[in-house]
Amino acid sequence: MNFWIRLGSSITLIIVTLATIIYGGWVLAIVLLLTSLIAYKELSRANELSVHNFMHNNRINGLEAIGYIAIIIYYAVIFLSGENAMLFLSVNAILIAFMIFYVFTFPRYHAGQIMESFFYFIYAPVMLSCIFLTRNLENGVHIVFLIFISSWICDSCAYAVGMLFGKHKLVPKLSPKKSIEGSIGGILGAAIVGALYGHFLLREIFADVNIVLIFAVICALGAIISQIGDLAASAIKRNYDLKDFGKLIPGHGGIMDRFDSVIFTAPVVYVLASLLIYY
Repeated sequence: MNFWIRLGSSITLIIVTLATIIYGGWVLAIVLLLTSLIAYKELSRANELSVHNFMHNNRINGLEAIGYIAIIIYYAVIFLSGENAMLFLSVNAILIAFMIFYVFTFPRYHAGQIMESFFYFIYAPVMLSCIFLTRNLENGVHIVFLIFISSWICDSCAYAVGMLFGKHKLVPKLSPKKSIEGSIGGILGAAIVGALYGHFLLREIFADVNIVLIFAVICALGAIISQIGDLAASAIKRNYDLKDFGKLIPGHGGIMDRFDSVIFTAPVVYVLASLLIYY
């Protein structure tokens, strides 16, 4: 039963992701905003102090509210402007807002709580916003799928190769089932799928560059980083003794459980595509 629940959730998630990305624009921005708000909530509530403040008392405190407001403002800037300079300024302004809140509520919050909250803002919402930025590149509707090839295809290939050939543990203290062989298989699998995607579907659109090689490189590097993202989320859960970040997606857990690798691959693909295709 768990397999079928997980499979059904995966299919639904893929359909929603495809439809949202293809449509782009305000639909993608709103979906990413909602996803970011949920991810921020999951990260905040993973913290022991947050668990006490939020889950037992079932209310949002001022620090979490600042985080939600910051995310909404950030995505408004992305949708209305999209300029990298404006995004940089907005992130700095949000950091200042966190510090203003810290100063005028002192000593209610510890410096560590402020730093954690700002880190959670960067970790999920800002990094996820690179999906929107990638989609907004020239021909971005085609390039943005590299984010998911680098993460989800890598994950599937790593699992298959690890099950068949895995002998040497990758990071046993974090994920005992992950192997070096599986990791290499995931990287190669993502690179091959990326190359095939470019070769069969996009050579005419990107005729002025070697899109097959570029996509293979982007997906290989993205796959490496995606595995770091997966392990980073595992480390956080182990720090807080959690099995999952949430229960939103049946069979998968929360947003952070399903998008932990995507969060890391999104900025990598955005930067690499900007440099290798358009620079």
